[in-house]
Formats: sequence, structure tokens, C-alpha cells
Amino acid sequence: MGKKTPIKLLKKEDPNKLVVERILHAKNYCITLDKNKCKGCGICEQICPREAIETIKAEKKEGKKAKKPTVNINEKKCNYCGMCDAICPFGALKVEINGEHLRPVVESESFPELTRNIQVDQSKCNADCKELEQVCPLNLIHVTVQTADGKEVTDLSKISSKDSLQVKVEIDTDSCPCCGLCETEVTNSPIHVEKMFKGKLKIDPDKCPEGCSDCVDVCPIPGVLCLSDSGKVEVNEQNCVYCGVCKMVCPNEEALTLERTQICHTPVRSGAWNSALEKLASVRAVTKELQTKSTKRRKQSVENRFPEEEKK
Repeated sequence: MGKKTPIKLLKKEDPNKLVVERILHAKNYCITLDKNKCKGCGICEQICPREAIETIKAEKKEGKKAKKPTVNINEKKCNYCGMCDAICPFGALKVEINGEHLRPVVESESFPELTRNIQVDQSKCNADCKELEQVCPLNLIHVTVQTADGKEVTDLSKISSKDSLQVKVEIDTDSCPCCGLCETEVTNSPIHVEKMFKGKLKIDPDKCPEGCSDCVDVCPIPGVLCLSDSGKVEVNEQNCVYCGVCKMVCPNEEALTLERTQICHTPVRSGAWNSALEKLASVRAVTKELQTKSTKRRKQSVENRFPEEEKK
């Protein structure tokens, strides 16, 4: 059978989103980029097997702050595999087939999903949790405060200490890069977050251009990067998500070093993921993951050969 020829290749763009479609006789493939969620980190470009994604550095105007890079998707190259959807730390990309959110590489178990370990202890939630909404830099947290009869409270100043309240904390976990500000910046926070990307971010002060704040301007997490009194950028890694947008905009490639030492993800057996991991993480991280997989395979092999021994 010959290769299916698309009936239509469509590309639509507005200030909020970019939509690329491939329409066949029986299937409609669609990928949507949410520009408001996208931070221009370039991870999707790094792992795209078809080189269909391009991250474009924004032109900086004199006297203005640096802007985040923009992402473009080539409608002729994209095969809607879903790798970019599965790996985006900000949940900015979505692949749909016939209107249903599907990522073929994930469905076939040849590519993993990122593991977002975000836990909310609802028993610790109270009216003070409203502060969580202000702390989240990406507006992913919504806190609902209701009276005992189910009426939502919008003015917390009118709440009495005697009032019986129901407080619910909801998080858009699909778009959360796990910075942890909701946990570290709020006293007695009911939220516990484990980093999804782990690594190291270093800046060489001798190579960092004095007075340049491009990386500070585009960093999606406040407080990770800041300009010191000496005119050099300093790093606080506590809430860094290691997305890499800082490195994308840095005018001196040697000034900033980013190393991802671990990417938390669902289990997978795939050469495709190994290839992607080599592009995203350090050699040490890749070696460690391959060794872990090898150990698990050997253990499983032993358990399969001697099942009765395991029961004793």
C-alpha cells in the first residue's frame, strides 16, 4: 500500500496559540501550542525526531527586557508522535487525534510521561491557603473557601474565627513544572512537591556579561536568578526547574552551564527514550538510568526463572 497523502495541511496562529493540523480521509491529526504556557525552553526542539520544531530567539530591543524565545512547528515535518507533548515541563503542547488527546509514543509504551509528584494534604487546608494562589508564578493553583452551607467566600476579611469553613486546593498538575514555591514560600503549606527535573545550574562570573539580565528576564520562576550588586547574575537553585530557557537567551554560551542529572518519568523500555535522554541530560544521568534498567531486568529474569524461591 502506498503512503497516505494528506487531504489538507493547516496552520493557524494567533497571539495565544499555534495550531497545526494534518487531515486525512479517516483521521484528523492536530497539535496545539499554548503560547501563554510555553516558556521557550527548547526541550521540545531537542527531542523532536523529525526536526519539526524550531525555537526562535526573540530580538532584544535596546533598553528593553529580554523576551522568551518563540516556538514554531513545521506542518510538513510533524508526524504527531506526541514526544513533545509528553516531555514539555509546562504542559504547553497537546496532540489530538480525531479530537481526542492521544500521544502515540506514550500509548505504545515507547516513550514515557513526566512524573509530577505533587501532594496536597487537604486536612491542613484553611483560609490562609489563599496565599498559594499569589505565590504560584504560573497561576496554576486555585483555592476555594466555602461556608458550611456551601456558599463561596470571596472576602476573607469578613470571616470569623467561629465560622466553619471548607477549603479546597486544586492544582493544574499537567502544567506544573514542580518549582516548589507553593511549598517553600508559604508557612505550613499543605502542598509537598518533588522536583521533576533535577540538576545543576552554574554561572561563571568571569564570563557573565556585566549588567546583562537576559536570563533573569525570561526565567519563569521568580528568585532563581537575580542580578547582584556587582552586576553579575547569581543563582538560587532551590526552586529551579532546569528548563533551560536561561541558557537559550544567554549572549555568551560559555557563561551558563546547565546539567540535568535526573528526569523523573514513568517506566519505559525504548530506544527512542534513550535517544531523547542523551539530548536532554548529562552522560552521568544517562549511564545511571541504563544501569538501573539493567539491574531491574536482571532481577526480573531471576524472578521469572525461580518463581518458587521468591515465595519462600
